[in-house]
Amino acid sequence: MTILDKIIADKNIEVAQRKALFPVSFWEQSPLFEKATVSISECLKNSTSGIIAEHKRRSPSRNSINSSLSITDVAKGYESAGVSGMSVLTDTKYFGGCLGDLIAARAVTQFPLLRKEFIIDRYQILEAKAHGADVILLIAAVLSKNQIKELSEFAQSLGLEVLLEVHNAEELEKSIMPSLNLLGVNNRNLKTFEVSLETSKVLAEKIPDDFIKVSESGISDVESIKDLKEYGYKGFLIGENFMKTENPGASAMDFIKKLEQ
Repeated sequence: MTILDKIIADKNIEVAQRKALFPVSFWEQSPLFEKATVSISECLKNSTSGIIAEHKRRSPSRNSINSSLSITDVAKGYESAGVSGMSVLTDTKYFGGCLGDLIAARAVTQFPLLRKEFIIDRYQILEAKAHGADVILLIAAVLSKNQIKELSEFAQSLGLEVLLEVHNAEELEKSIMPSLNLLGVNNRNLKTFEVSLETSKVLAEKIPDDFIKVSESGISDVESIKDLKEYGYKGFLIGENFMKTENPGASAMDFIKKLEQ
């Protein structure tokens, strides 16, 4: 059983438990449920950097990244830095996040928030909307084509945008459909955890121009982004490179200044 298999097995149990505690009507009555969403697609189109900065305390590949920082401080720092949006990890067991992190970030910022989660059920999309998210992540590696269609269409019906993440050509081919807004290429091999930007470069020409292209994982320097822009990428998801520092917002600001020089 791979780490991804374990995560999804645990996620099925977690979602079932949450459903038993909080009915759908509970989330539909949230004050944030009717809030108009902010388009991360438009923000990326109009951005000179295209950076989506991430809040991540830990990960299976790197147990501890940074657990000492306030989510509100990180969120405000990222927004001040001028990033296009913020990715918020809400998985607790493997990444140290929670839905409360979304609420906290939403309370102090106006920019787009991505709920980064292992979404397997419509219920999690309702949670995302109720906690102030503007966009959700779907991972092709853990979903069938029908599941991607059902979940993405449901998200869009709630006004949420959808970022679909792929790791290879096979996942990409089954995933291309109108109910997606952004297509992300994760440069991390799920089996070996090795990272290569070549993954983004190889898959770039296979992604239709209808979708915003996002490159994820392993982006740690300005030159990598300049290189990937040549392949049509508008978005760049960066987490550990900022989060491993004492001040992620300041790190993001310095990175963007170098990028725009």
